[in-house]
Amino acid sequence: MRNETRLAFNGFTKQVATLNGVGSASEKFTVTPSVQQKLETAIQEASGFLAQINVLGVDEQEGESIILGVGSTIAGRTNTSQTARSPRDVSSLNNDTYSCKKTDFDTAVPYQLLDAWAKFQDFQARLSSAIVQRQALDRIMIGFNGTSAAASTDRAANPLLQDVNIGWLEKYRTKAPARVLSSGKVAGKITIGPTGDYKTLDGLVYDAIQLLDPWHRKHPDLVVLVDRNLLHAKFLANIEGAANNENELAAARIIANGTLGGLPIVDAPFFIDGGIMITTLKNLSIYFQISGRRRLTKDEPERDRIADYQSSNDAYVVEDFGLGALVENIEEAE
Repeated sequence: MRNETRLAFNGFTKQVATLNGVGSASEKFTVTPSVQQKLETAIQEASGFLAQINVLGVDEQEGESIILGVGSTIAGRTNTSQTARSPRDVSSLNNDTYSCKKTDFDTAVPYQLLDAWAKFQDFQARLSSAIVQRQALDRIMIGFNGTSAAASTDRAANPLLQDVNIGWLEKYRTKAPARVLSSGKVAGKITIGPTGDYKTLDGLVYDAIQLLDPWHRKHPDLVVLVDRNLLHAKFLANIEGAANNENELAAARIIANGTLGGLPIVDAPFFIDGGIMITTLKNLSIYFQISGRRRLTKDEPERDRIADYQSSNDAYVVEDFGLGALVENIEEAE
């Protein structure tokens, strides 16, 4: 790296060390809780989707979900001349449990890119942003695609980070299978079309809402997370009506304002192919263990790069299984 880049990078590592009260950022250290929270906030703000769900710090590495959700109705009346009033437990009977798994978020930045950034006054902010943005995207990818937590992950075999942690959808498959619809008349798929299991995607969503607990089916914050490809037939005519150079904007606008089965559509990054999920965004959580983030930032001249090694103990949590449903293996009828 160039001399001016070296000065800028040294200033970055010195700032990291100072904020965490350690002598050097090039030796592995525990990120202080206050700095950890700032990092978590930056990661959350790097993604519009993460900003809408819960990202919470927990003290224990394992436990039960911590957001207080009302798992059923509480209104009623008791004839106290015959029996005492019995308050309704507001904790959900559908609560998830969590186990924070160590997750490595290691980032390498080549000298060439650092040299390009060094001339800007916001060098430290640019470098920090590059590090947190990828962490944000990877967390979303794990949430929708994670099925296991392997001791050693295999990126080639699991390009969607399926083996990094157990995500929200897998939680439904294993802990609430009655709320998962994955087969229709033909085993292993649900078909949409004139000869399919459902004539329209809207009809499928209307039916899938019945998988939720009765008191949640008309929840004002319900949304549909959906694979964009499934919207092709529903919105194709409107999108094709726009000029070629406006197609992508038209698609984004239609999805942002559209509904399925009467519910707002959320075009979530990295959502599974051929799937939809009905829930509220606040029903999905990522827990990180407080004082569980480790970091080391150093120069690696043998690779012409700098490296930022970070790890965080993370868990993906469904706050109330009764407030959601998953439909997968959706295809167009032949």
